[in-house]
Amino acid sequence: MKTWFLRHLQVMLGSLGQLARTPLASGLTLVVIGVTLALPASLYVAIDNLQRLGAGLERGGQISLYLKPGLNDAAAQRLAGEIRSLPQVVHVRYISRAAALAEFKQHSGFGATLEALDNNPLPAVLVVRPEPSADATEVEALRDRLARLRGVDLAQLDLAWVQRLHAFLNLAERTVWLLAGLLAAAVLLITGNTIRLAILNRQTEIEIIQLVGGTPAFIRRPFLYSGLFQGLLGGLTAWVLVELGLLFLAGPVRQLADLYGSHFALIGLGPEAGLALVAAGGALGWLGSRLAVGWHLARLVPR
Repeated sequence: MKTWFLRHLQVMLGSLGQLARTPLASGLTLVVIGVTLALPASLYVAIDNLQRLGAGLERGGQISLYLKPGLNDAAAQRLAGEIRSLPQVVHVRYISRAAALAEFKQHSGFGATLEALDNNPLPAVLVVRPEPSADATEVEALRDRLARLRGVDLAQLDLAWVQRLHAFLNLAERTVWLLAGLLAAAVLLITGNTIRLAILNRQTEIEIIQLVGGTPAFIRRPFLYSGLFQGLLGGLTAWVLVELGLLFLAGPVRQLADLYGSHFALIGLGPEAGLALVAAGGALGWLGSRLAVGWHLARLVPR
């Protein structure tokens, strides 16, 4: 067991030394693998941040209750108090007809036109903010319940665009998995081609090892470790590239969030996802090497 362990350690160090002796070729291979793995990882991070943003916007939704024209202020205030007593509601704001008209004049740019009207055409409104932990289904159920209250003419909940956003994110998530599968195949081909060239360069050495009794496992071992290290370092390169991209975008995103009064900030892969990316790179590198070595040794080395 000790001999087996020492032999594997020797081959591991030898594989790292082989990569270090060809810095240009090894570096180019690592960059190609890193960029290939960084593409799906970047899309994953983008979708994860969009999902966080969409969840925050959904929790910040509100229900607008347009009251019937004949409802006076006192009755509207009583209705607001009744709604405040509901457990799913955290805040209710009453906007009278006069306040709604003043706000509309200020923001619409039709102030002079509205002055020509004999009557105020705008209804009073109750702006209801649901419980932040409520999901879209619960908020829609609350909207339907409030719409049936006496004095409510129309209950409006603007969640359609949020639902479209979630549908788009689901489509994008599946696209990322499809792209990740295609790029994983690309990593296999990159690693396999690199190992193929290494096998061809060492063909004479492999034949000599076979003649003196070297087993196929003994011959495969350095190539497998080489592919493993290429994949691991390529995954680490991809992690660094993703974090550098987020660092580059963090400033503009923060400025845009401040303009909307939000505290939203980009979040990267994190330790678990980052290590999973590195491990995936290593697994793909090992598998690509295993396939390439098995195919080429079957042609070069008689069994």
